Amino acid sequence: MNNLTTLIKRLEAATSRLEDMVPSISDPSASTSGVASLPESGLTAPGADIHGGPGTPQQQPMAPLPPAIDDFDALINGDVKTFVNMSEEIGGLVAEQSAAVLRAFAAERKFLIVTTKAKKPDIQSPVYMEVLKELQSTLGVVNDIREANRASPLFNHLTAVSEGINVLIWVANETKPVDLITEMLSSAQFWGNRVIQEYKEKDQTHVQWVQTFYRIFKSLAGYVRQHNPSGLTWNPNGIDPLQATEEVNNPEQSSAKPPPSRTPAGGPPPPPPLPSFNNPPPPQPMPPNGISNSRSSADMGAVFDEISRGESVTSKLRKVDPSSQTHKNPSLRTGSAVPSGPVRTDSSSSRGKSPIPGKKPKPESMRTKKPPKKELEGNKWLIENYETHSGMLEIPAQISHSILISRCARTTIRVLGKANAISLDNCSQVSLVIDSLVSAVDVIKSPKFELQVLGILPTIMLDQVDGAAIYLGRESLGTEVFTSKCTGVNLNLPPLDGVNGDNGEEGDYVERALPEQIKTVIRDGMIVSEIVEHAG
Repeated sequence: MNNLTTLIKRLEAATSRLEDMVPSISDPSASTSGVASLPESGLTAPGADIHGGPGTPQQQPMAPLPPAIDDFDALINGDVKTFVNMSEEIGGLVAEQSAAVLRAFAAERKFLIVTTKAKKPDIQSPVYMEVLKELQSTLGVVNDIREANRASPLFNHLTAVSEGINVLIWVANETKPVDLITEMLSSAQFWGNRVIQEYKEKDQTHVQWVQTFYRIFKSLAGYVRQHNPSGLTWNPNGIDPLQATEEVNNPEQSSAKPPPSRTPAGGPPPPPPLPSFNNPPPPQPMPPNGISNSRSSADMGAVFDEISRGESVTSKLRKVDPSSQTHKNPSLRTGSAVPSGPVRTDSSSSRGKSPIPGKKPKPESMRTKKPPKKELEGNKWLIENYETHSGMLEIPAQISHSILISRCARTTIRVLGKANAISLDNCSQVSLVIDSLVSAVDVIKSPKFELQVLGILPTIMLDQVDGAAIYLGRESLGTEVFTSKCTGVNLNLPPLDGVNGDNGEEGDYVERALPEQIKTVIRDGMIVSEIVEHAG
């Protein structure tokens, strides 16, 4: 009887301790009274949770990934990994660049996960660029490998990948990302087909490598067509984009939560003490002499010794000549640098500094879109930022007007009347129809360019144009065409007789390609260049 009484008192004491400690533990499953529900016996079974019952896991299971992320993982583990394995067979710079490609796809995967968690920010805001920062840096690494190895015999390999990796910026295309993927594939094929042409008789591994790279574009186009046919979708009810980016970059910290407390049979451990902000812990005591160690003491002693030397400290400094002092010569302030003085001969100063690399331009799809502009300033027409313009853009020109067209895409422009000159710069898929010009049409870095001349045109100058179709009329057959670094340029000429057959109808145009391959030989000490002709 005495033992039973002692046991009941011990149980009551344990129950009292539990009731005092449980309210200090924060858990959403606690009862509204602040005391957790216990079993009827007043004891806690071994392994049972005082808040959620037996069998409660210590860590919450990870949420399943959205189907779009699962499909993107399948793309990486499939075609992208196959491309990386083929690159490792070739080795060297190709393998190094393929590793950077894999990191770029991994960065895009993180970006896609962020879009499932976060609201869409303004595309022109710094927040959006911060979310894209990792993807942009990995794309830059792929291009840097190409730029640093232009003399490599595998330059065509590196350039094909460098041109094609920009396909990952489809995430910034808000209208038709599949069309962008197709365009990037065309850019990669221009260099990839050179690799096939070079190695098809020597090494089939390089040919298979190119075909494996092409399959990535086709798989990515299918993925985008299935999940984001009209542009990337974000979570309208999501969190802040920067917060989502932090969670994706540090999943351990974001998913780590304190495990629910468990109560063993012998009673729960006491809760940790709450932090006190009123009495912060005292700082660590300083050494008696105020200096941390003997080394810092020696350093400070050396400093005071130098100071005590007086003017001898500055005896080795070179006196600045008055002609180099900007406060005495205001004209020097307009220059970028002060003229250098006598050159020192010691080894530390004779070695020049490496030049700072220039900042890489952003891809077109990531640049801030400016409004279209069409206006006449003096005698110069400025046509800028027209993209997919509906209908034909007409420009009424006079003989004294010059026309500057820049940063336009998928637009047809009609110049009415006789103008002085036309310049086309950094445009894509622009069609130009003109009557007559006094001087020339100058086209720079404008792929897939089309030109139709109805009247007289003295000169056409093409610089870095990839793909151009030029239609000349009967009055413009005397036009001179100058090309530099151009490919795929075709001239369409009217028939000589002007008719086709006896019915009097106008004949069809005849297409002639401009030469791209030049053979250069040395004859009698002179350099002679000839067009390469292909027979058969």
